[in-house]
Amino acid sequence: MSEPSQNLRMKLADLVGRVYPDLDRDHLVGQIIQAFWPEGTHPRRRARTPSNRLWSPHDAMVITYGNSIVDGQHKPLDLLNDFLNRHLKGTVSSVHILPFFPFTSDDGFAVTDYRAVNGNLGDWADIRRIAAEFTVMSDLVLNHVSSQSPWFNAYLQGHEPYDRFFFEASPDDDLSPVVRPRTSPLLREVETAHGTRHVWCTFSHDQVDLDFRNPEVLLEFLRIMRLHVENGIRIVRLDAVAFLWKEPGTPSIHMPQTHAIVQLMRVLCDFAVEPIILLTETNVPNVENLSYFGNRNEAHAVYNFSLPPLILHALMSGTAQHLHRWQTTMPPAQLGCAYLNFTASHDGIGMRPVEGLLPEEEIGEIIATVRAFGGEVSMRTLNGGGEAPYELNITWFDAMKGTFEGEDDHQVDRFLCSQTMVMALEGVPAFYIHALLATPNDHAGVEKTGVKRAINRHRWDYPHLLALLDDPASPQAQVLRQMKRRIAIRCRQPAFHPNATQFTLHLDHRLFGLWRQSLDRDQSIFALHNVSAEDLSVSPMSINLIGGENWVDLLTGETISPTGTDIPFAPYQCRWITNRG
Repeated sequence: MSEPSQNLRMKLADLVGRVYPDLDRDHLVGQIIQAFWPEGTHPRRRARTPSNRLWSPHDAMVITYGNSIVDGQHKPLDLLNDFLNRHLKGTVSSVHILPFFPFTSDDGFAVTDYRAVNGNLGDWADIRRIAAEFTVMSDLVLNHVSSQSPWFNAYLQGHEPYDRFFFEASPDDDLSPVVRPRTSPLLREVETAHGTRHVWCTFSHDQVDLDFRNPEVLLEFLRIMRLHVENGIRIVRLDAVAFLWKEPGTPSIHMPQTHAIVQLMRVLCDFAVEPIILLTETNVPNVENLSYFGNRNEAHAVYNFSLPPLILHALMSGTAQHLHRWQTTMPPAQLGCAYLNFTASHDGIGMRPVEGLLPEEEIGEIIATVRAFGGEVSMRTLNGGGEAPYELNITWFDAMKGTFEGEDDHQVDRFLCSQTMVMALEGVPAFYIHALLATPNDHAGVEKTGVKRAINRHRWDYPHLLALLDDPASPQAQVLRQMKRRIAIRCRQPAFHPNATQFTLHLDHRLFGLWRQSLDRDQSIFALHNVSAEDLSVSPMSINLIGGENWVDLLTGETISPTGTDIPFAPYQCRWITNRG
């Protein structure tokens, strides 16, 4: 390995001092470098500087489990590879394969072996095969491991180094300020070789939290990151990272040491020869979520977690007022950073990110409507007692069945409107496979597992799915065809670069409007989306179409005159009006 630069060592030493002030900085820096760059690998001489070159308008992501598609005969990762190449090649550039490791619960997020691919899915060769055609994102599930993992079994038996890998607390500690995403008890009593202990379990008693106060835990995850990179992974998702550092008597979320560890990982990514993007997953209120950009020195990308519930509200209520008010206050991502925009994901539709953004009565209307459309609601425990809605469990396609007034005939158009808004916003769009496939609620999955999230984690039988996609009248064929068409249009527009200029337009409350301008200022796009079931129109003058330009709607091909008649919108119609079509 070539000698690491002094700049790299200095950056790491500063961060090590903030996380582990009582340890030998130089020694730990050497261990970190050795963990991330073992024999045969080496860092760059200079850090990669922040820029907008890590992504482009061509970037779009699909989110999927490794076994979202099965047939009972072939490896699910082989089937996923076939589906991606058959139906999404040239449409999406990236694929997030949700945890593909051996696990015991939470559909992969209670990991037993971080170094192996789940044999029921395939192996590392299958991951590398997909990574040869698409940019692959993997999960670094670094907050907790399975209670049945070799690490935890070794802890129970008192074996080094795992005897100090897990966070212990006492029932007598002041745990009342701790922020929880679940309703289960925080501590789990276990018997170890050293006596009775109480281990910290943020999410479930099968998911035991690790103790990052021990630097050996951090070093082990840096080795795991390197393993991912060596197998073709180029986007690393830091799962549940906000809860990483715990201290009794504190909220134990967003701790300064947590941010410092994210910054440390960012330094390693910036010095990596491979272009590695760091994405933080923090399903929390908006201001807290944005803090993970740091000062251009933490995550390259963050999930835009407030977007799904706000889009859901706009389309259920028929007004974009709250979505518009929030969007006008959203800062543009700093240079070298980007939002990951989405509506549906493998989890439910988080409600914490709209705390303070939606009135309680409006949240109540959303919950009632979701339940009317066959959905469920998951709760979390509040500090001081009581519960509050944590997330809504429903497929996004079924959430689009209707409005606060009930079901109607606009489901497909309403769904496409929601996804078109995601495509138009500053950032990189991401689409859950079950949104692309118009998957209905999987009530049988919920009944079978007893897990509410199973409603949105259907496993498609591949022959049946292919038959539906071959039927032009099926919702699956209609939605995938229209989604591919709109994504293809989007990727050709410089004004839809993830960092291109964005301005929120002040229009009729039923229209959510954005002005996007390319980095070279050559192309403008006025992206207008009717979130209501009503016909309406907008004057060209109100969106300031520049005279002397030839304006065209990219989605319909219509010519739009800057001085002509009002522009009509059918229910849920979207228009992307540009001067460079």
